[in-house]
Amino acid sequence: DVQLQASGGGSVQTGGSLRLSCVVSGSTFADYTIGWFRQGPGKEREGVACISHRDGRTYYEDTVKGRFTISVDSAKNTVYLNMYDLEPEDTAVYYCAADSRYHHMVHSMVIGNTSPDYWGQGTLVTVSS
Repeated sequence: DVQLQASGGGSVQTGGSLRLSCVVSGSTFADYTIGWFRQGPGKEREGVACISHRDGRTYYEDTVKGRFTISVDSAKNTVYLNMYDLEPEDTAVYYCAADSRYHHMVHSMVIGNTSPDYWGQGTLVTVSS
């Protein structure tokens, strides 16, 4: 099994930045794709970004391209989501998730009718105007 611990949320103003962290434990980190999802108030869950630790492939949802960056620190078993130029529409609870299959993770993000194998708890990001 995989355990994920998300942290780093907070409150910022429009245009601000935050870095979310997801610490992965319990299994071989290198075998997994780690992704970030979010759910805003009154909205459905949506995929934000993911990265394959095996080969570095990444996926970004269109509204965050150019503003968010996902990266891996293998020494710390941690995946980061650096968020820049934040907008009120980015306000949400952010969750990290893991799946051994990159394409299944991306499918979960793009189509939404499937779900990654493992989930962490959420961390709240609030962006005020």
